[in-house]
Amino acid sequence: MSAVLDHPNAHDHDHDHDHHGAPHGWRRWVFATNHKDIGTMYLLFSFTMLMIGGVLALCIRAELFQPGLQYFNPELFNSFTTMHGLIMVFGAIMPAFVGFANWMIPLQIGAADMAFARMNNFSFWLLIPAASMLAGSFFMPGGAPAAGWTLYAPLTLQMGPSMDAGIFAMHIMGASSIMGSINIIVTILNMRAPGMTLMKMPLFAWTWLITAYLLIAVMPVLAGAITMTLTDRHFGTSFFTPAGGGDPIMYQHIFWFFGHPEVYIMILPAFGIISAIVPAFARKRLFGYTSMVYATASIAILSFIVWAHHMYVTGMPVTGQLFFMYATMLIAVPTGVKIFNWVATMWRGSMTFETPMLWAVGFIFVFTIGGFTGLILSMAPVDIQLQDTYYVVAHFHYVLVAGSLFALFAGVYYWGPKWTGVMYSEFRGKLHFWWSLIAFNVTFFPMHFLGLAGMPRRYADYPMQFTDFNQIASIGAFAFGFAQVYFFLFVVVPMMRGQGEKAPQKPWEGAEGLEWEVPSPAPFHTFENPPKLDASATRIVG
Repeated sequence: MSAVLDHPNAHDHDHDHDHHGAPHGWRRWVFATNHKDIGTMYLLFSFTMLMIGGVLALCIRAELFQPGLQYFNPELFNSFTTMHGLIMVFGAIMPAFVGFANWMIPLQIGAADMAFARMNNFSFWLLIPAASMLAGSFFMPGGAPAAGWTLYAPLTLQMGPSMDAGIFAMHIMGASSIMGSINIIVTILNMRAPGMTLMKMPLFAWTWLITAYLLIAVMPVLAGAITMTLTDRHFGTSFFTPAGGGDPIMYQHIFWFFGHPEVYIMILPAFGIISAIVPAFARKRLFGYTSMVYATASIAILSFIVWAHHMYVTGMPVTGQLFFMYATMLIAVPTGVKIFNWVATMWRGSMTFETPMLWAVGFIFVFTIGGFTGLILSMAPVDIQLQDTYYVVAHFHYVLVAGSLFALFAGVYYWGPKWTGVMYSEFRGKLHFWWSLIAFNVTFFPMHFLGLAGMPRRYADYPMQFTDFNQIASIGAFAFGFAQVYFFLFVVVPMMRGQGEKAPQKPWEGAEGLEWEVPSPAPFHTFENPPKLDASATRIVG
């Protein structure tokens, strides 16, 4: 038995703080320095941005329901595609994972809080003006940026003032990411409980440690690219203007040197969440823990040498195409190791399929499809045919929606009882899962065929032969969107209000880790004195 059960008064001090130490009212949130409060704010912010980005996606799908222009002119349509991408990547997925990091890393490593509590507060509040500026760009003269989320020159050099607002917003979000990353690295390296070596840390902490280094390495690269765009627009430089000796292709190199590690920034923490859930519901230790750590590090390192596989059609010499083709195929190896290890963990385990496990298995299934389509796109001759078609859209949505978002949902169902102190409704959770899984595949699977048939992305109109698959995709998109509204109203809101069965300290029989050693809901202050751990570093012994 764990010490928390042996010593029922072990957390009385924490409960005392829970009632008396926590500030109340708006001050608690505005001046928050507690990692749990800041994590909650990140999660609520990211869900708000998910809804805004989702509305833009549904505008795109409504326009594409049939040929011809229905509701929006092509310029506004391109603004929707651009802002949908920027809001989902920088406003929804990344802050959601930072929210998970804030909530779970101190609990998992036995730390009292994050290392830099006030910087943690600052890094969150930077997101609000940045997101407001980004979303508000629709109301600026000339409308929102319409250059695609990659912000390629020369289109960005021709946009109205909203482009400058977008650049400024991304600078602020980048600063927030860098501060959050520094905080996570220092917390993990310096504040682990005695006895928890790096190779005994939960994999979620490992994946975030590696992700934080990636963020620090690549966010300044994006800042450089968009600053050069800004000086080209206003200060007479010619970085990306051929007339002045510049080269728009250089922008693509700089952007994708950021952009490809960014893809892994959005998936590595998801791997960490799945690596916590699969062993818990298979009731087995994770198969190949050490290989998972090395695979994560390998993915991070290799992500820096594959950037130009996005650029096969830019006139790259064959030697360059071959290098990036082989490097991209190589990165599939450590990713395959992870999938193999999850399947091996499930093999002959005593599996049960509560909602978190359903999301985890759904993640493995759809992420694998996304991985295979990426492997297909890694081949230069194939990619040249499929470049900028809906096949690419299908591929990265299988990786990002079915990857990052499904893992986030899995994490909410898995750790939500620890956060709120109440269990979600299993029926509603399973309904949300099956509804989302089916609607997701109905939306994005037909896009593979549209791409193979040659339909380009970011077009507001298309010839009649593409109508059927587009209509199926649009119906699926609306179903998927409504599933997330259902999730918020009927799963999240009741849990936040404390409606439902009270959660036990450890709601999942097979779960391991220090987060299950504190009461549910987790007290406002935890681990004020570092816990003493057993040999596996997953239980408190003193």
